Amino acid sequence: MTKIKMFGARAEEQPIAQQWARTHHVTVDMTDEIINEQTVDGIKGYDGVTTLQVADLPEDAYAKLKSFGIKQIAQRSAGFDMYDLAKAKKNGIIITNIPSYSPESIAEYAVTTALDLVRRVPRIQQRVKEHNFTWQPPIQGRVVGNMTVAVIGTGHIGALTAKLFHGFGAKVAGYDLYPNDQLRSFIDYQDSVTAAVKDADIVTIHMPATAENYHMFNYDLFKQFKPGAILINMARGALVDTADLLRALDEGLLDSAGLDVYEKEGPYVPNDMRGKQIDDQLFQKVLDNDKIVYSPHIAYYTDEAVKNLVEGGLAATLEVLETGDSKFRVD
Repeated sequence: MTKIKMFGARAEEQPIAQQWARTHHVTVDMTDEIINEQTVDGIKGYDGVTTLQVADLPEDAYAKLKSFGIKQIAQRSAGFDMYDLAKAKKNGIIITNIPSYSPESIAEYAVTTALDLVRRVPRIQQRVKEHNFTWQPPIQGRVVGNMTVAVIGTGHIGALTAKLFHGFGAKVAGYDLYPNDQLRSFIDYQDSVTAAVKDADIVTIHMPATAENYHMFNYDLFKQFKPGAILINMARGALVDTADLLRALDEGLLDSAGLDVYEKEGPYVPNDMRGKQIDDQLFQKVLDNDKIVYSPHIAYYTDEAVKNLVEGGLAATLEVLETGDSKFRVD
């Protein structure tokens, strides 16, 4: 019987994986750990592997997996920047991802976070805790229908995000390397990121992370933002230069930011850090900044998404084992 090792298996995922295993007549052994220097040897003896990596795969893991006869790694997320694809290819390992597992979950979370910031909810809640119930300009909100929203990246998630904002009556500008003509009824595509953001009250990012767009959102770009704009990043942390974002917020170039990702989140997310020190000073500054609403990479985290990710990762693993390739491979 085919044996699959499932890493990063949380409690809510395990019943889904068990049911999938029974349906497909395979064995799925699960651990809540990810693949690291200490756990990689546990893959020996298995036919395939699926994981939810948040930290980079160890450099020597590729050669080890090859020596174990492993031909694939099924990543249970859309992002795959934690893998060295050149090393994977050199060792004959196919990396797959799940490009679309519940775009509605992430799009709705992006809009929800933006609405919280537009209506000053974090500031209101802080004042309520202080028993300050006055109405004053620092907590005065705005109407989204009077705003312009820039959606950077208009794939599955970005398109739904744009549609939701359009439903509020907002004007939606967009940028994508490959504009989708079917979306032009509610997205006004621009020729560059700079052109898209310059008049936007809200800028929401929905791009994959690549070597080419690393730290695309930096101080120089923030200077091109409309004064008082709100930045939303539900995509990948590496897209934003965090130090530059903090500087832009301090200087008032931006009003606020909603972040579900951080560029060096691997050691912390999704771990329980209660009572433990955050050694990353930049991350601590993000957590302490009252102009930032931060959440630990949970925009996707709904019942629908969890089911689709578990079943999708296991299905991609079995697909490679049975056919030698997958429609979800990344190169």
